[in-house]
Amino acid sequence: MSTKDKSSNLDIDKLKVAVNRSSKKFAIVCSEWNPEIINRLLEGAYSFFDKIGITNDEIFELKVPGSFELIYACSKVQSFEKYDAILAIGSIIRGETSHFKYISQSVFDGIKDLNINGKAPIILCLLTDDNYQQALDRSGGKYGNKGFDCAAAAVEVSLIWNI
Repeated sequence: MSTKDKSSNLDIDKLKVAVNRSSKKFAIVCSEWNPEIINRLLEGAYSFFDKIGITNDEIFELKVPGSFELIYACSKVQSFEKYDAILAIGSIIRGETSHFKYISQSVFDGIKDLNINGKAPIILCLLTDDNYQQALDRSGGKYGNKGFDCAAAAVEVSLIWNI
């Protein structure tokens, strides 16, 4: 589902009221690898947070060298027990070796394990694309912006405990 489809299903006003009423706190942990893609995903995420009344300076942001390091950094941020949801943003683009496969699977497994055992949900916004154009298309291009989608998911998941 593209952002264009998903955003029409979101009730932004409802989320805005729920988040403001509950004073939710969010963190973003992002990779510095593939910076153009990461910056586009961050723009999407911050755009969503802005739509619901959360400013950039209200969000804790931590940068790590690559997507593999998202696991450790998210674990540390989770241990602070200050955030209602964490958004992990990374981009892995297939190369000529099997490195792509091992790093991608490790990140998925690591974040899954943190979600099972941790105190705050981690929404994984990890693009795993075959080429650079696919990454562009999913970070603000023809398939929307997965940063926006994942920020929305982080907010929605953070509200589960309010039910």
